[in-house]
Amino acid sequence: MLDTLSLGRRPGTMRTVTRTFSAPARIGLDLIAIPEGAQVDLDLTLQSVSEGVLVSGEVNAPLEGECVRCLEPFEDLLTLSLTELFAYPDSTTEQTTEEDEIPRVVDDHIDLEPVIIDAVGLALPLQPLCSPDCLGLCSECGVRLAIAGSDHRHETMDPRWAGLAAKFGSGSASTEPETRAEDARLDPTAEEK
Repeated sequence: MLDTLSLGRRPGTMRTVTRTFSAPARIGLDLIAIPEGAQVDLDLTLQSVSEGVLVSGEVNAPLEGECVRCLEPFEDLLTLSLTELFAYPDSTTEQTTEEDEIPRVVDDHIDLEPVIIDAVGLALPLQPLCSPDCLGLCSECGVRLAIAGSDHRHETMDPRWAGLAAKFGSGSASTEPETRAEDARLDPTAEEK
């Protein structure tokens, strides 16, 4: 809650507010959020306008999340621009809008918590990444591709040929004569080579 009594109601009157508070609860989405107890920094300007108090400025807070590609936890910093009008009681804005459409000045106080919660929820990505170039996990074994290296591969065999491979072996030595015979059949000059 911020007190607006010292601001007055004369349009154009301004006041700057710098505050730091601990997040009372986790603020954000399932995979990324401001953790409970994290320090949230506010650097705001309160300006009296004819219809209410215009609040603008920045919100800075640490983030904790889980990457949707590699499933690893990561940390980041959120910097959020905030601009919100809090309507005065009995103003035209207050009378022409629904109660949940625009926040209100109540007893010369404004409650920033719901505004910050909404703004943070809209600013956070639905699919957070630990880095923009995260490679994710191997679809075969689940190892993180970032630590597996570029030569990480798995031998895949068509299951329809698995029985023959088990019976005759899959080594290159056992198929070499057959390959030469097949090449000779397709290219008559192959025997001469």
